[in-house]
Amino acid sequence: MPTKKDIQDLYFMDSRFKLLDIAAYLDRVDRHEGEADFRHPAFSKAVEAMLNPPTDKTRAQAVHLAFSDHSNEPAETAGLQGAYGAVPVKA
Repeated sequence: MPTKKDIQDLYFMDSRFKLLDIAAYLDRVDRHEGEADFRHPAFSKAVEAMLNPPTDKTRAQAVHLAFSDHSNEPAETAGLQGAYGAVPVKA
């Protein structure tokens, strides 16, 4: 059974890179003009969920749920054939 140190030895540098990449992404959004769309607050919500997950969820579950559509009603029409990665705010 691996120890916490074993996990850190295996994954720390990769996770450090990913965290720096996220920080750079947020810096890029911040320094450019114009308004961010619904993805920016969704990303912030996911970061908050990662830092403070509910007691009944793992961090990964909390982040996934922060980006998920929790509506119960089917969409009237199909929109874009791709994915945004976050749920657009309904007007």
